Amino acid sequence: MAFPNNAMLRALFLLVLVCAAHAGGKAKESSSTPAEGGGGSCDGGTCDITKMGATAGGKTDSTKAVQEAWTSACGGTGKQKIMIPKGDFLVGPLNFTGPCKGDVTIQLDGNLLASTDLSQYKANWIEIMRVENLVITGKGTLDGQGPAVWSKNSCAKKYDCKILPNSLVLDFVNNSEVSGITLLNSKFFHMNVFQCKDIVIKDVTVTAPGDSPNTDGIHMGDSSGVSITNTVIGVGDDCISIGPGTTKVNITGVTCGPGHGISIGSLGRYKDEKDVTDITVKDCTLKKSTNGVRIKAYEDAKSVLTASKIHYENIKMEDAANPIIIDMKYCPNKICTATGGSKVTVKDVSFKNITGTSSTPEAVSLLCTDKIPCSGVTMDNVNIEYSGKNNKTMAVCKNAKGSATGCLKELACL
Repeated sequence: MAFPNNAMLRALFLLVLVCAAHAGGKAKESSSTPAEGGGGSCDGGTCDITKMGATAGGKTDSTKAVQEAWTSACGGTGKQKIMIPKGDFLVGPLNFTGPCKGDVTIQLDGNLLASTDLSQYKANWIEIMRVENLVITGKGTLDGQGPAVWSKNSCAKKYDCKILPNSLVLDFVNNSEVSGITLLNSKFFHMNVFQCKDIVIKDVTVTAPGDSPNTDGIHMGDSSGVSITNTVIGVGDDCISIGPGTTKVNITGVTCGPGHGISIGSLGRYKDEKDVTDITVKDCTLKKSTNGVRIKAYEDAKSVLTASKIHYENIKMEDAANPIIIDMKYCPNKICTATGGSKVTVKDVSFKNITGTSSTPEAVSLLCTDKIPCSGVTMDNVNIEYSGKNNKTMAVCKNAKGSATGCLKELACL
């Protein structure tokens, strides 16, 4: 079972994994020549995987057909489409590498089922690299078939664990959209966005059991201009995690639960991490999640960085634990040293119209360090009440500077 303090451990693992995947991909594509192809096996710019040899039923390996569809579509000029019709198609690792000659749409009407043979995977399941103007849409499902391999995950027990494949990874992808689809039961993270610009994720459903290990919904790092709207996420780890180097993110109309909440961080685990800034989370609901909206950084951070200009507004809590939490002493699996010397600065964070119920008495926890206090923290109309018995709603504020107006009096600790 993934505990709340393990969520950021997985996010940081993923950044390392994706960097490794990028390194391997870069070696294979030493030039920036577009993918060869030209749509010769496709009909008028549409590549139907069943016409390229894919067999429905979920038993026959259709990896080759899907990979060839990408090669043809990416090598074709103008508008190209990969059709995945209704039905279940078993596929192993897929590498969709660009740049492409035209604009590619992946129309997912059926279901892709990930192979459960871990020996097939060098890194991720579906990895898309160096592509512009990509669209992934439809009512189909990317099924990671995680239940078959979750028992192989040892990351809750040791830090240097073997990483299981992530379902959908976007590396160096710009001006692109993912909409309508469902991501189900990933072996590890469901979606990762790394070094991307201007990505729209909308009307997506992400689903895994609440006790599934490390099944983060959407993780992003070193990216800018990411928009997530009208999306429902229920997983075993962070619903959304925002890693170092991420800027200009808008999260609107997201429902989270089960899961570990909507998180920024963890920050400071590795050297040379970059700032996180301009993050807006608005009109969201958190249902029985183990955290609400959270910012977390290692107390013994290896990087000097700042998290700033972060705005939470119109957030409804429905029995969420730790509804509002800034944790500058984050230490999963006791792998850090409690020195009190964090190098991470958190400033200019606002909480406006945060209402509902908390499953824990501490509805607000602002746990900052004495050496670098949190500053510019404002709370406006924060009214969250503990839903249990025999304990009163409360707030804990340490080394946090700012102001509170219109809040439940027990929460106005700034």
